[in-house]
Amino acid sequence: MFIVTGSSKLTFHSPELWVYLLGLSVLLGIALRRVLKAQTPLKDEVFMKNVAIEHVQSGVAWIRADGMVGSINQSFADTLSAVPRELVAREWYDLFAAQDQERLKEAYSKMLLVGKATLEVEGRRMDGKHVGLDLLMVAIHNHKMRFVGHHCLVVDRTRERMLEAQVAELSRNTRSKSGVAR
Repeated sequence: MFIVTGSSKLTFHSPELWVYLLGLSVLLGIALRRVLKAQTPLKDEVFMKNVAIEHVQSGVAWIRADGMVGSINQSFADTLSAVPRELVAREWYDLFAAQDQERLKEAYSKMLLVGKATLEVEGRRMDGKHVGLDLLMVAIHNHKMRFVGHHCLVVDRTRERMLEAQVAELSRNTRSKSGVAR
């Protein structure tokens, strides 16, 4: 290997070549450290978002603009008695009971206009049973303000609804017994 500079030649054994290569490696090392340092906050931000979404107590699903489930956290999947990867790439309406489809479409339209929408719906579990959910849909736009999908945030209200039904039943029984005693 020869590098010609002016009248002298640098050979593989010449010290000038090694100083040049050492300087080049130091320069590349500095550049690489700067690039990695610039990427670290991005990695940390993505990691923090994933941790926050995965460990939130309510269910969270990312729905792509094409209407397919892009991702779903463990809490939401547990509510539907499923494994998250089983729900990815499915139509998002399939997560909910058939009788709520029209209400979901209306709420979806409202979300597109206003940015978010809430409603009470029935989630459809894998075993065919339904669970009571409070649903919040939040539209997501990219930096060019193009719609890229939405988040579905759910809270399982099945237990509360069962307890409300039991209280109502007990109240009816108490009223009927007190009305008979009069």
